[in-house]
Amino acid sequence: MKLPRDLAGHQLAKMLEPYGYRVTRQTGSHLRLTCSSGGREHHVTIPAHAALRVGTLNAILSDISSHLDLDRRELARKLFGR
Repeated sequence: MKLPRDLAGHQLAKMLEPYGYRVTRQTGSHLRLTCSSGGREHHVTIPAHAALRVGTLNAILSDISSHLDLDRRELARKLFGR
């Protein structure tokens, strides 16, 4: 699946809200999101840039899909609808 090339960090943070992630802090140009599902806490840092690099987006999705016990491609399909 081809990942979007024009996705901003703030947009991704908003898209992850239905999965229990919320912005807990912002330091400089990075957002820290936290999810407290399944009795364990998970943190992920997202650059608050205008457009995320594809490799960065892929790494973030891999980390989140691992925490949610989802396939990365399935998570991408749910988020981006492609």
